[in-house]
Amino acid sequence: MALRKQSDDVLVGLDIGTSKVAAVIARTKADGSLEVTGVGVTPSRGLKKGVVVDIDATTHDIQHAVEEAEKMAGISVDSVFVGIAGDHIRSTNSHGMVAVRGNEVTEEDIQRVVEAASTRPIANTEKVLHVLPQSFTIDGQSGIRQPVGMSGVRLEAWVHLITGSVSGIQNLVKCVQRCDLDVEDIVLEQLASSEAVLSEDERELGVCVVDIGGGTTDIAVFHQGAIRHTAVIPVAGDQVTSDIAIAFRTPTPEAERIKCRFGACLPTLVSASEEIEVPSVGDRPARCLSRRTLAEVIEPRYEELFQLIQDELRNSGFLDLTAAGVVLTGGGSRIEGAVELAEEVFHMPVRLGVPHNLGSLSDQLAAPQYATTVGLLEYGRKHRPRNGSTRLDIHKAGNLLARLKNWFKSSF
Repeated sequence: MALRKQSDDVLVGLDIGTSKVAAVIARTKADGSLEVTGVGVTPSRGLKKGVVVDIDATTHDIQHAVEEAEKMAGISVDSVFVGIAGDHIRSTNSHGMVAVRGNEVTEEDIQRVVEAASTRPIANTEKVLHVLPQSFTIDGQSGIRQPVGMSGVRLEAWVHLITGSVSGIQNLVKCVQRCDLDVEDIVLEQLASSEAVLSEDERELGVCVVDIGGGTTDIAVFHQGAIRHTAVIPVAGDQVTSDIAIAFRTPTPEAERIKCRFGACLPTLVSASEEIEVPSVGDRPARCLSRRTLAEVIEPRYEELFQLIQDELRNSGFLDLTAAGVVLTGGGSRIEGAVELAEEVFHMPVRLGVPHNLGSLSDQLAAPQYATTVGLLEYGRKHRPRNGSTRLDIHKAGNLLARLKNWFKSSF
């Protein structure tokens, strides 16, 4: 059966992660909401800590996931929104100031002041991924979110600037392009996840999103409706799997299966009498071990991770700005007891973040491991130009002015 071509009302999110590659196809309905029509998921073999280490394997995994989603949706995909993560991601808050050219602030003035705020030295090996406006000041009046039309002489802007490794970006894009797909935009994964799991009240009051993946844990802090801080923690699900494999002397794939099926963060949640069968390495027979022992192996690693996140928030100065608490998402957040352990460490409310309102396939995607993929669709819906999709030139990834106008229209 011939597949229909991708139309302007169709969006595709592609999450190329350390543990899985997921592609989700959705169409934009008349009321502006999204309806998911196709899903494709395959194990990832070519990434380590969010960075491509095997181009051929990553290309194959992308092709497999996209083809699976295409068959379900009945659509031939030609462009995608791609998520990016990894410990090469850097971020900082920056400030800029310009003189207003007329009697009132225009969109051109906003673009100029944001450009001024984002003009700061970066290494030749880095590219700007996002310039995210936080707030504006006109003639000393601060806290302005949408200054267009306001009168003033001096316009200031505070932005959150996110950069990534040129080689990391190019290798990721190259894998996608080898599948005959265009990249509409590259989106920071925790920014995408926040689109899928946060409410406007949480963004306003102050919240920290914690996306626990296979290779890295990505965090983002929102306050007063804007993103304030992002960071990458190099501890995630793969380290937990490795701990289990070493402690139980079992192959890594079996350790991953045991973690997902029987794992728990708190030994007190597990019955002391419950046992699980653990395969051994080589020709040795399988053994029966206590599930509580498994929880005792997992708990220290998750406690370490949450303490590292707490230290990051404290050192960045944003710990006290998360009045709405913490939202855990990503595949690593599914483990039993993660929310309860996080509450013990953070001493604040913690909930599990899952995507919602996705049409007929909502049940399949209503899980934290799909937060990034669904969030890429939400990001694309808000920021794609109304006249159709654009294509990202990786050699011009630092030139963001063409995207700023769409950001302002959708964010304020």
